[in-house]
Amino acid sequence: MDEIRLRTLRREEQTLSPHAMLCKNSKGRLTEEPECPVRTLFQRDRDRIIHCNAFRRLKHKTQVFLSPDSDHYRTRLTHTLEVSQIARTIAGGLALNEDLTEAIALGHDLGHTPFGHAGERALDSVFPDGFKHYEQSLRVVDRLENGGKGLNLTAEVRDGILCHTRGKEADTLEGRVVKLADRIAYINHDIDDAIRGGVLHEKSIPAEVRAILGETKSRRINTLVISAIRNTDAEVHLDADVQAAFDLLHEFMFERVYTNPVCKGEEKKAISMICQLYEFFADHPDELPNEFISIAWQEGAARAACDYIAGMTDGFALRTFERYFIPSGWSK
Repeated sequence: MDEIRLRTLRREEQTLSPHAMLCKNSKGRLTEEPECPVRTLFQRDRDRIIHCNAFRRLKHKTQVFLSPDSDHYRTRLTHTLEVSQIARTIAGGLALNEDLTEAIALGHDLGHTPFGHAGERALDSVFPDGFKHYEQSLRVVDRLENGGKGLNLTAEVRDGILCHTRGKEADTLEGRVVKLADRIAYINHDIDDAIRGGVLHEKSIPAEVRAILGETKSRRINTLVISAIRNTDAEVHLDADVQAAFDLLHEFMFERVYTNPVCKGEEKKAISMICQLYEFFADHPDELPNEFISIAWQEGAARAACDYIAGMTDGFALRTFERYFIPSGWSK
């Protein structure tokens, strides 16, 4: 059976770009373990992420619109799948390691809070060490999943998860592709959701952006993907005019959507709720589930409270808040 995995490794050597990360060159896992006879290191990482609890919870976490009425708005899970698809397309066009790219993309938002970036800002304001969702995503795969044992992922996937947004660039080109794919995905699907919500119209997008990137979501994504494939060598680049239009679109979205009261009108309530939950569990760690009580003993109640709340879905956070803060009717 080992021949199946070895055949994949040989195919990597024969077909991938000199800039690609080959499985044989991986720095390995935090804890050494036997190889799978069928799957490569990065394929196993992808599967571990897909099958973990944190991945399933993404389907009930906000992307931009809090608790939308329609089933067609994005959630954190559908965002993740769109990032994975875009990243794999770019990686395939560049002859990079698509399995590594996919694993990073699927794991990049595992640490995201309920209520999107509002929840992230709330925890960042109250947790003494500060809170960044990309750092929490790494903590999920290293410490919190698998009954506290973590997923024991490879160094390259862990690095790509940690470096998918701000700060240090990923060590691998695959990780840097995911960073671009994340931005391509969220800007374009947030436009789609904002149009669905009556916040935007396609014609609201600046004319210079539409002229360069395209008039529709699919054309914009296609333009950005092709530009990345055409211009990337050892580093990820877009055509200068495409990059300028993309930056302008980003500024436009911050002005018209990401700070729009229609989209964000409930965020103050969400932030207040998350902060109150954090203070409660930090002060009452005995109310935490057993696995988080163990973290409280080892790393402190603040750390345990932060981990517990960050992992909540929107609905579970609401139900937990109601349980501890909303009076219930008396019954015999």
